Amino acid sequence: MTDQPASLVSADYLALLGDIKQRVRHGQTRAVLAVNAELIRLYWDIGALIHARQQQEGWGAGVIPRLARDLHNELPEEKGFSERNIKRMLAFYREYPYLEFVPQAVAQIDPDPKVPQAAALFPADLVQSIPWGHHTELMAKVKDLAARHWYMQACLANGWSRNILVMQIEVAAHQRQGRATTNFAKRLPLPDSDLVQQTLKDPYLFDFLTLASGFHERELETGLIAHLEKFLLELGQGFAFVGRQYHLDVGDQDFYVDLLFYHLKLRCYVVIDLKRGDFKPEYAGKMNFYCSVVDDRLRHESDRPTIGLILCQQPNRVLAEYALRGVDKPIGVSSFELTRALPESLESSLPTIEEIERELEGDA
Repeated sequence: MTDQPASLVSADYLALLGDIKQRVRHGQTRAVLAVNAELIRLYWDIGALIHARQQQEGWGAGVIPRLARDLHNELPEEKGFSERNIKRMLAFYREYPYLEFVPQAVAQIDPDPKVPQAAALFPADLVQSIPWGHHTELMAKVKDLAARHWYMQACLANGWSRNILVMQIEVAAHQRQGRATTNFAKRLPLPDSDLVQQTLKDPYLFDFLTLASGFHERELETGLIAHLEKFLLELGQGFAFVGRQYHLDVGDQDFYVDLLFYHLKLRCYVVIDLKRGDFKPEYAGKMNFYCSVVDDRLRHESDRPTIGLILCQQPNRVLAEYALRGVDKPIGVSSFELTRALPESLESSLPTIEEIERELEGDA
């Protein structure tokens, strides 16, 4: 058999190489998911066993330190069986005792009144898809079941690491998603309008910036670009940065879009206009103009309509709703915060300036 020309061999080889690489990556992903699912089930099984014995034998929490010591002695090469982690396994089972792979004899022990709601929110395939480290953070930090379900779904959709998940919990991401004031329901067809609505937040937290109270809009814009990675993380998955002060030449006049993005999942351009202070109705008209030009000049025929997002410090929802009624393009209005507000419980526990001064005078 004669050898083929080098050019043909090279093209065939590169195609073969690309196909094998893709299959290897898919196989590795499936292997990781399979290993994680097995680990989650193992930890759940251990928690179920301990729970059942505690119910039957009346054992207290004292059995767990002994188990940790004995497992370490019997299986020294195995990791993950510290006293702390075994307690987490028990807590994990008690959070999700109803899972589809649950043995019936164990499932009937000590039923929890929240099981019906939890069973609908946390099917076994969802629970098994979340890494163990994520589960430990969710159990410790998110007690509301609906909120926990939201974070689980977000982890799968966005590929959040454990650290990113913790950060999103700390900034209450679930309470901000989909809360922007928009005209999407009237300007976009279903289900696109719902999908785009859930893409935007209110408020956006830019607490990674250090700006004085009298900052200019250009300073805000510069700071966001300087911290582009954190800015993109706050915007959410799918935003790809296109340009800052993006130039639009219209009717022999120059216009500049503050920030221009392309959303990879929505398949559309996103124009962001940054405004210091309160929302003003005229901002909607300006954004409508920008979206029209981007649709005409940049939008590909397969792209969805361009979306506008006006970010203000104090968006008046009533004004925004009226202003957006008369514009043709899909536009949202959200607020942004440079510092994160303290929870009321923590804020009330902090001493006032007067209290600190009195304390210092007393020590003098």
